[in-house]
Amino acid sequence: MKLKKGSPLERIYNGVWRENPTFVLMLGMCATLAVTTSAVNAIAMGLSTAAVLIFSNLIISALRKLIPDGVRMPAYIVIVATLVTVVEFLMHAFLTDLYDALGIYLPLIVVNCIILGRAEAYASKNPVLSSVFDGLGMGLGFTASLTIIGLVREFIGSGTLFGFTVLGDWFTPVSIFVMAPGAFFVLAIIAAVRNVIVRPHVRENAINEISCGGNCRYCSGTLCAENHRRLREDETSASAPKATEKEAKS
Repeated sequence: MKLKKGSPLERIYNGVWRENPTFVLMLGMCATLAVTTSAVNAIAMGLSTAAVLIFSNLIISALRKLIPDGVRMPAYIVIVATLVTVVEFLMHAFLTDLYDALGIYLPLIVVNCIILGRAEAYASKNPVLSSVFDGLGMGLGFTASLTIIGLVREFIGSGTLFGFTVLGDWFTPVSIFVMAPGAFFVLAIIAAVRNVIVRPHVRENAINEISCGGNCRYCSGTLCAENHRRLREDETSASAPKATEKEAKS
């Protein structure tokens, strides 16, 4: 899927699929593995993180030229901590049950690698609109990932979906899926299925084609730019002696 780089759709597609923070970048694993015992908890955590991502990207991008390089990380943390506090207070006031269910993992959004990573890698270097859509894409990708994991774990581990019983008394829940090992199993299986779906099938010389499946040779995502540069340098140095030998024979 080819979209104009930096466009709103490209930023959303990037966060939801191409550089999904959970299944591709493997960020935010603490919350991912801990709160996905049910789909409701997963959605709540995902949307909370998405809200913080969007507004932190917006503020950091708007202030990117005013924040000195020497204090940019402390400044990012202060901005993110303020937004997380607002979300925490709102959830405590209006969604008490979810607030209690998420527990310590809600304030830990402050140090979530996804938020600080997007602030440093994208929002601090790009305009406000692109940064907002980057946060939206990453937030939606994180929410979708947590929801999928939560649905699978809740269905197999409890026989319910969103708290409603969907399987009869004949079903014996596999309780390991609502425990810590189940989180690892489900995450690994879904990530493996995704990698199989997007595994690149391109020619050797199609190095710049956007087709990322965990193989940096064929990926033009932002995380693979350095790998591309090194790969080209290696290919250039490897092909140079061959050209010299051919010239000598001729």
